[in-house]
Amino acid sequence: MYRAEDEAAAIELWHRTWQEAYPDIDFASRLEWWRERWRRDLVPKAEIMVAEQGGTLVGFVTVDREGYLDQLVVAPEHWGSGVAYLLVEEAKRISPKGVTLLVNKDNPRAIRFYERNGFVHAGEDVNPTSGRPVLKMEWKA
Repeated sequence: MYRAEDEAAAIELWHRTWQEAYPDIDFASRLEWWRERWRRDLVPKAEIMVAEQGGTLVGFVTVDREGYLDQLVVAPEHWGSGVAYLLVEEAKRISPKGVTLLVNKDNPRAIRFYERNGFVHAGEDVNPTSGRPVLKMEWKA
């Protein structure tokens, strides 16, 4: 379970992970925006579960009261390790009737991951922040 003292590590993990996934985007320039969004939109409105290894934050998932999974972040050195699977299982536990999310269409690794974990395609949209096309995906119990 997320604690206030996890904030700095969670924000840095978000930055490092997204920078690895999309090296053409300058995520360092988005840190203040992300910190504000984290504090305003996620911490007070979502349940946040963290994954730690040896006392170090290696991943987290955020799920709001409507079952929307906004962030599933895993440290790049833990990709493929099972951490993401455990976090998505936590999301399903938090919202047992269903989970929805948006995933970038140009992220086939993430799309395959969600498909393997029972999510189905539920439409398309555009990310209002980045302007990138996204897939709507959902899991139902």
